[in-house]
Amino acid sequence: MHRYRSHNCGEPNESLVGEKIRLSGWCHRIRDHGGVLFVDLRDHYGLTQCVVDPDSPAFAQAEKLRSEWVVRLDGEVRKRPAGTENPDMPTGQVEVYVNEIEVLGAAAELPLPVFGDQQYPEDTRLKYRFIDLRREKLHQNIMLRGRIVDSIRMRMKQAGFFEFQTPILTASSPEGARDFLVPSRLHPGKFYALPQAPQQFKQLIMVAGFDRYFQIAPCFRDEDARADRSPGEFYQLDVEMSFVTQEDVFGAIEPVLRGLFEEFANGKAVTQKFPRISFRESMLKYGTDKPDLRNPLLIADVSEEFAREDVSFKAFKGKTVRAIPAPGAAAQPRSFFDKLNDWARSEGAPGLGYVIFEEEGGALAGKGPIAKFIPAEAQAAIAAKAGVKAGDAVFFSAGEETAAARLAGMARIRIGDELGVSKKDVFEFCWIVDFPMYEWNEDEKKVDFSHNPFSMPQGGMEALESQDPLTILAYQYDIVCNGVELSSGAIRNHRPDVMKKAFEIAGYGEDVLIEKFGGMYRAFQYGAPPHGGIAPGVDRIVMLLAEEENLREVTLFPMNQRAEDLLMGAPSEATMKHLRELHIRLNLPEAKA
Repeated sequence: MHRYRSHNCGEPNESLVGEKIRLSGWCHRIRDHGGVLFVDLRDHYGLTQCVVDPDSPAFAQAEKLRSEWVVRLDGEVRKRPAGTENPDMPTGQVEVYVNEIEVLGAAAELPLPVFGDQQYPEDTRLKYRFIDLRREKLHQNIMLRGRIVDSIRMRMKQAGFFEFQTPILTASSPEGARDFLVPSRLHPGKFYALPQAPQQFKQLIMVAGFDRYFQIAPCFRDEDARADRSPGEFYQLDVEMSFVTQEDVFGAIEPVLRGLFEEFANGKAVTQKFPRISFRESMLKYGTDKPDLRNPLLIADVSEEFAREDVSFKAFKGKTVRAIPAPGAAAQPRSFFDKLNDWARSEGAPGLGYVIFEEEGGALAGKGPIAKFIPAEAQAAIAAKAGVKAGDAVFFSAGEETAAARLAGMARIRIGDELGVSKKDVFEFCWIVDFPMYEWNEDEKKVDFSHNPFSMPQGGMEALESQDPLTILAYQYDIVCNGVELSSGAIRNHRPDVMKKAFEIAGYGEDVLIEKFGGMYRAFQYGAPPHGGIAPGVDRIVMLLAEEENLREVTLFPMNQRAEDLLMGAPSEATMKHLRELHIRLNLPEAKA
């Protein structure tokens, strides 16, 4: 028999009844039932109930066992007594009668239990992550992640993509976040950067004549943590293709994501044909460029209605006003409206105005605090635009356009959840397209890139030379699922003359192109194919499929909110010897009093 096990803890079943087997694992739970000890033994594969009675030669040893001790148990497989079977466990029809125990690894008092689903402080979980990972839900999430990555690789290869690996030590490149820098010992005063994304390398792969690239790529960004973004590092499905249009990219990636989600959706419906929604339409109808299409509510612009001379509600005059429908809300108590108002104030807004529509004399009549300031004709126009009828209500968000859209978008989600109109068991995908190439930088009083400086402008050089920059759209696109942005992508600007002009409009001369993006800009001088790509976030995909709300629940060894690795003690101080080798002197900030 093997030194440690003849079977794993997920294997014992009725076919082994009467056989002597050997198991090794962790003591998941130990129960004393009238002198008979029950040890639930757990390993990576499952859990088996083991029984030690007072007549067993192993009983004295069994009495010493504690939770999470690692042990080897020898015994005979027997059928569980009638009425004690557990149909929810693969091993639930049998148990092992133990006659020998060997302690392989005793455990100290646990900082957090493995058995049960108790919530523990994040710092405790991260410091003792090796224990946290023994817990069933987290353990299964990590295994799910591995299966998802395997499926992605298989699907990409079946679609004709080849996997490449790009450098980790590279040059600093502004990608919208801070770089992690690595000092060079051989080149004093110079630094490598960890890649925020393999953006330039994957484009150079296309220039080099390869056709369909992908990589499960590690990316490094020195930015603050969020629930949907890990500090430090994350992984993305990095993709690039040559001789493609925007539709070609959609046609290649959509089946991969649809098939992947169908495989792991546990019966949830998945969008079959991902709708295309323009950035402008998304900001108007959903108040965000990351719309959650499970919510059927659509925002409407009613600025014109409140600008009418016969509308006397001065608080909305001269402002962008967005209307959010609330179907059936007329039947809600006053507390429903008050709670939404309080929520809006907590978000920094003055509140949410509202009108409740009822039927009077065969026509709609508005009720509520601001209804008296809106004449019947304007009320009817608002109701028509918002798509509401008698028994419904309309909430209003007003202010500068961006702020009004943002509040309306958040209110749409909140109202949909409060009224229970949002779908639950479904993955709703969409493409967001036609992003503006440029935006106005109010701080610097200049035109600047709004999304991705390497994107091809729609209309090419002609658009750059003849259009108002703020009206130029780009071949940029995002893919969104259930309100979570999975990826940004673009058809690239592969022509040096067009790229030079695009940067010139944003106030950057050719010297900036050469200094910051010299390798890629130089490569484009030697024949670059039209190309484009995308990079869905692996962590976010797993988070959605695991039905988690935080990336730390689907990552093996995440950092905390302050970008600290509490388990390994990183970041840590360097020794003077290391600093001398790297020609570095520290200039630390003064300690706060």
